[in-house]
Order: sequence, then C-alpha cells, then structure tokens
Amino acid sequence: MVKIQYFAGLRETLGAQNEELALPAEVANVEQLARHLSQSRAGEWAVLEDPSRVLIAVNQTIVERSHPLQGSEEVAFFPPMTGG
Repeated sequence: MVKIQYFAGLRETLGAQNEELALPAEVANVEQLARHLSQSRAGEWAVLEDPSRVLIAVNQTIVERSHPLQGSEEVAFFPPMTGG
C-alpha cells in the first residue's frame, strides 16, 4: 500500500488530505501514479499530471516523475514552493 498525502492548495482543490492505495499493476513510477489518480477520478484531479503545478515527493524527498515505486512508499503531492 502506498500512503498518499495532498498538501496546501491541492488539499482544498481535490477535497482530499490523504489516502492509502494498492498500486495497480500498470503503475510503476510516480508519473504513472499521478496519471492513474487523474484518469480514475473526475474533474480537478487532472492537475496532478501537470509538473509545472505539482511537485511529488517520495518518502519526504522531491523526486523526478520517472522515480520508480515499490508499493510501500509515502507519496506527497504539493504545489511548487515559493520563498521570500
């Protein structure tokens, strides 16, 4: 089971804070996970497929979308950070 968390504006946009999900066989990396979530749910979930609007971390480390998943990680989706 993958533990998924949604942070900041994504939490409000998607109406979800966290969930646990068994990875379907076709999901081998974080990009495929984002696509799976987007395509299996309606509306605003499509935002997860946009790398300019959503960063992804695995086990608290920001990763490329090609990062492989084993099925027991913590995956976090969040908007790009700004500083000042």
